[in-house]
Amino acid sequence: MRVAGTVVAAAVAGLVPAADAAYAQTTIRLGKPQANQFAFVPVDVGVDTGIFKKHDIDLHISVFGGDAKLMQALAAGGIDIALGGCPAFADIAKGAPMKAVAADADAPNIIMLVVLKGGPIKTVGDLKGRVVSVSTPGSLTYWLTQQLSRLQGWGDEGIKITPLGSSQTQIAALMTRQVDGVTTDSVTVENFVETGRGRILVKFGDYIKDFHSGCIFASDNLIASNPAALKAFLAGWFQAVTFMRGHRQTTIDIAVRHTGVSAAVAGAIYDDTMPVMNRTGRFNPKALDVLATSFVETHALPSKPDMSKLLTEAFLPK
Repeated sequence: MRVAGTVVAAAVAGLVPAADAAYAQTTIRLGKPQANQFAFVPVDVGVDTGIFKKHDIDLHISVFGGDAKLMQALAAGGIDIALGGCPAFADIAKGAPMKAVAADADAPNIIMLVVLKGGPIKTVGDLKGRVVSVSTPGSLTYWLTQQLSRLQGWGDEGIKITPLGSSQTQIAALMTRQVDGVTTDSVTVENFVETGRGRILVKFGDYIKDFHSGCIFASDNLIASNPAALKAFLAGWFQAVTFMRGHRQTTIDIAVRHTGVSAAVAGAIYDDTMPVMNRTGRFNPKALDVLATSFVETHALPSKPDMSKLLTEAFLPK
């Protein structure tokens, strides 16, 4: 009985560290605008490989129907951290209780312009006077398409930009030739190309270099109440990005599980996206200025904001 009692005592003692470790995990509620975007896969990699657990972060991930709903949830306190497009800086300028805490993707390789394979559009020059759909007025897809027109010397209206809403609606319009091209996310584009019906005409990262296409936003409440947890999350994020760079196939396998795309599409998106995944989270002043200008050009804001007041780099890994 003494032996048995000793064994039980040892077993109980052995459970204490495990219980303490579990207790030490800090829960962070994170939101993605969509489930299938490769730019958000670092959180899945971080969870599946145990990286966040090593940083004592218990990540609860939710998916929202686009950036607008995501930012509403962050502002309302429904989540602590949001992975979204950097145009959300404009929301902070309007008073949303949050800050940008890291740049996670730079040149906009995650946005592409797709046309019909075998259709009349063969080169960018063929887009003059043509109809290209985007998601909504003032969106990143709208601004990028307008910038493409400007870069060709055609002015703001050299390409006829038509907001059509969801990417599925846009692809349907392309298939029925209601539009000549679609500017949308790389996952939608690569999925369409995989069907054999589409062809990538433009990767916007080839045209616009100084930019931040993806950012990580944190609520003011998290920043004030648990800065250590925010630091730990960002350390885990950038460790996951580093892991992804050195483990292409493992990353593709994880992306397939979490995004629902094929291995071929995941591989293509890996090759498009990893080169522009920010390694440090630091913000580029030139990219911030381009973003600030875009807010005026898309009428999101009446004038360029002081971007330095809308972000903080205090929680990034040293």
